[in-house]
Amino acid sequence: MTNVNPVGWFDINVSNLERAKKFYETVFNIQLVDFPIEWGKQSAFPSDDEGLNISGALVEKEERLANGSNTIVYFVSEDCVTEEARVEKAGGKISTPKMSIGQFGFVSMIIDTEGNTIGLHSRK
Repeated sequence: MTNVNPVGWFDINVSNLERAKKFYETVFNIQLVDFPIEWGKQSAFPSDDEGLNISGALVEKEERLANGSNTIVYFVSEDCVTEEARVEKAGGKISTPKMSIGQFGFVSMIIDTEGNTIGLHSRK
């Protein structure tokens, strides 16, 4: 494998795209970009094609059932508490507040408006 980052994309399946968009835009203070409707109802996270980061999209699936055991995507954060402070106001829940993972920094686990568990990761 020649890529610096082994993950190249992610999809977060949601049952209500507009509600999920509002949650992620509020918590991470970003703007998602809608894909053409012929691709299905999807909104992409911001990305830089020249950077080392990865990106992904929220994908609306009518048949999707939240079950709490989804694949966990970790979002990079300067300090997990910054995004944690926005979670409940955006309609989500904090399942595990910021905790140390030793030499690797800190993580928080949150649940979005669609029942997906996602992680926050920071070095401080």
